[in-house]
Amino acid sequence: MKPSLSLLTLCLLLGACSTPVQRPDSGIRPPAAWHSPHTVGAIHDNQQWWNRFGSPQLGRLIEQARLGSYDLAAAIARVRQAQADTVIAGGSQLPEVKAGLNANRQKLIRGSGYSQLDADSNNDAVDYFTANLVASYEIDFWGGQRAGRDSAQLSLRASEFDQATVELTLLSGVASGYAQALSLQEQSRIAELNLANAQSVLKLVQTRFDSGSATALELAQQKSLVAAQQRQLPLVRQQAEDARISLATLLGRPVQALSLGQEHFDQLTWPAIDAGVPSQLLSRRPDIARAEAQLAAAQADVTVARAAMLPTVTLTAEIGSGADRANDILRSPFYNLTAGLLAPVFNNGRLGAQRDKATARQEELLETYRGTIINGFADVEKALNSIRGLDEQRGWQSEELSQAQTAFNIAQSRYQAGAEDLLTVLETQRTLYAAQDLNVQLRLSRMQASIALYKALGGGWQVL
Repeated sequence: MKPSLSLLTLCLLLGACSTPVQRPDSGIRPPAAWHSPHTVGAIHDNQQWWNRFGSPQLGRLIEQARLGSYDLAAAIARVRQAQADTVIAGGSQLPEVKAGLNANRQKLIRGSGYSQLDADSNNDAVDYFTANLVASYEIDFWGGQRAGRDSAQLSLRASEFDQATVELTLLSGVASGYAQALSLQEQSRIAELNLANAQSVLKLVQTRFDSGSATALELAQQKSLVAAQQRQLPLVRQQAEDARISLATLLGRPVQALSLGQEHFDQLTWPAIDAGVPSQLLSRRPDIARAEAQLAAAQADVTVARAAMLPTVTLTAEIGSGADRANDILRSPFYNLTAGLLAPVFNNGRLGAQRDKATARQEELLETYRGTIINGFADVEKALNSIRGLDEQRGWQSEELSQAQTAFNIAQSRYQAGAEDLLTVLETQRTLYAAQDLNVQLRLSRMQASIALYKALGGGWQVL
């Protein structure tokens, strides 16, 4: 058995000398700084970023999503599949050992038998027993088996990064959906207040109409405004319920089991976020890491396809024994050493096509990798641009809302005193309602822009 052990040891040494897979180069150089203005020196730690919005209920919803999301559970199952693939691919790096134990009986049913049959008319039944242990190993001269193992390991990493991407998308979706649900509740509250206000003005107009101070046109105009406010209220409530249903879906539960607690929309806050520099994004986003791992796996697959076109050498060592009786099975041991060379001669271009396919797949994933990097830069730039634009809009909209409230109060008082016509009151009513509704929408957009920036920056994900 010493010769066989020496050959197997040599095989392992040859396999260990294969060239490791190099990290792929995208050829893209990140810009030195972000194009959009952003806060520098602000909060840089993005771990558990959802806690920075000042909402304990959001934190509870995040945990529920992690436990209940079916998309995330499916991503975790894909990681387990990839883990099993690495075990399968790594099996070729060591010799395969099989043990066998056989028992056989030949019995002549009738006749005298024939030359290839051990049993004959003189000895109509023959028993024999064998036991063997076989070790075989394919020498990895061309690095194909090692490349296959590397491809499986890189695919595993890609699956882990995909899980992180799914989780980041899920959590940002929960945060955005929760903010939208609360904002629609606030819009519903504003619609109810404006309806009550319009009804109050209608009573005033009705009183003046009954006393002859208001015209039938003014009364009809105010009734029309009240009807419009009543129409708006069920629409906002419907949108709020749709938002609750969508949020419950992200949590993996029916809407009946969803509880949003007692938080109000104005209790949510957003932090100042430091975007860092563009070069940091390459190590902060899991989707970029996934694309990189997929590209590296594709490069290893090219090596596998090329190695399949070259000869393979297989070594086999067998030790065994046999006997006519079970008690004597170990009394006649033997060993057998074999080496085989197998080279492809003609396969109608199949192996070459597999190599070309692997090469084209590598080229595809290189372009995907580059696109993922550029899209990552764009996501951050868009989020930063949205934050800047929304902050400017909200600054002016606060003044707009304040003046709209003042104008309505003055118009209502003057109309009650008979110094102003109803048209002015109606116009200030509409302006005030639009300003109140826009204030909530801008606040929601600002909240979602911060969530989008956290997501664009990788949401606290880090390479393990």
